[in-house]
Amino acid sequence: METNTNKSKTIFSVIIFIGILWYFFGGGLEKHATNEMQKIENQVALDAEQQYEIAKNGGDQMQTYVQAGIVAASYLQAKDEANYNKWKAIEKEEGKKAGMFTE
Repeated sequence: METNTNKSKTIFSVIIFIGILWYFFGGGLEKHATNEMQKIENQVALDAEQQYEIAKNGGDQMQTYVQAGIVAASYLQAKDEANYNKWKAIEKEEGKKAGMFTE
């Protein structure tokens, strides 16, 4: 009975050890790090959007224009092309309001 218990513990330990090795060396850790980095980049972009809204509510057109550019750059960093293009258009509109463009 005791021998079967020891064998079971050993087999279980080996399976756990192999699982840990696979996680660290088989890409699991890298995939986890990539996912966490993407979450951080997305949160940075959302924070930049909130800062844009604060700047817009403040009424300073130049600051609003600058902040729209920061939001666009945040989405570029996050590799979110759709939101990047959206915020580049917003940045251009805010630039016109701030007198940066004559179009």
